[in-house]
Amino acid sequence: MTGSASNTVFQVRIEPSGRAFEVHADETLLAAGIAQGIAMPYGCKDGACGSCKCKKLSGSVTHTPHQSKALSDDEAAQGFVLTCCAIAHSDVVLESRQVTAENAFAIKKMPARVTSLSRVSDDVMVLKLQLPASEGFSFHAGQYIEFMLPDNVRRSYSMANAPHLVHEGMELHIRHMPGGKFTDQVFGTMKARDILRLEGPYGSFYLREDSDKPIILLASGTGFAPVKALIEHMQFAGIARPATLYWGGRRPSDLYMNDWVQAQLEVMPNLTYVPVVSDALPEDGWSGRTGFVHRAVLEDFPKLSGYQVYACGAPIVVESAQRDYAAAGLPAEAFYADSFTSEADKASAA
Repeated sequence: MTGSASNTVFQVRIEPSGRAFEVHADETLLAAGIAQGIAMPYGCKDGACGSCKCKKLSGSVTHTPHQSKALSDDEAAQGFVLTCCAIAHSDVVLESRQVTAENAFAIKKMPARVTSLSRVSDDVMVLKLQLPASEGFSFHAGQYIEFMLPDNVRRSYSMANAPHLVHEGMELHIRHMPGGKFTDQVFGTMKARDILRLEGPYGSFYLREDSDKPIILLASGTGFAPVKALIEHMQFAGIARPATLYWGGRRPSDLYMNDWVQAQLEVMPNLTYVPVVSDALPEDGWSGRTGFVHRAVLEDFPKLSGYQVYACGAPIVVESAQRDYAAAGLPAEAFYADSFTSEADKASAA
């Protein structure tokens, strides 16, 4: 510990990597780590999704308000912490096996110009942005950016294309949330050539390429966006590990890029696709798999000990998958997730 009482600085060390950073007494562990290029797993950054939960090996922390589903009282008693809400009161040692590499991409702020808006379903818009060529924006397929809106408001969206394609424009998949500060704008007043401000890249959802394990890709709704980026990256990088995509929606129209996925199957022999619909109507004429998308994985792969899973989408899907896949033998360190937590979810953490 260093500094005066009003500007106290503690040391945080992450095992087993041994990486370390400093944290002030008025900032969260996650914010301090990100600022110093050392990020552990995280998602919403608001105490709602639980993606940043890890074990505290030593030290003292308190938590700002958060949801009990993200960190229960029992988990806190066992020494688990949410780094997005944890404030240090001493030097701290954490256990986290998913830490960003030494050469993590720098987080940048920049303007972006809207080049097109394409409505691909009743409530999903594909938004494409042109970034300044001089900025050289770099990211991992699967990461996200934050739009910087007036009144200090931010909204997060995953890049839906791989890094090697960003020179053609950044692609985002936006689901309309009626009354939403940003999505009402996207579906109402936004037009080509508008200027937005963004910051990124953020997130720990990206392909771990130091493994040869077969891959399960699990997406619900617009959780397909970062998964699409992963698929594009795998094709570009020549990654031939077997990969099975399970994409779920309520109605067939929710699988808004089904044709795109089908086209990838022609050029990626290692990729298998299982679309799943939970609430098809007779007029949909759906003859494919039905039910909960995360359960479809277990029907096909009842034992998951030898796999890596990348899950993205609605919090209930991600949480159910994490719980049920662990029971099917999936190691905790083989589950990577990005929970699409809405502002309502985040607000309930307060």
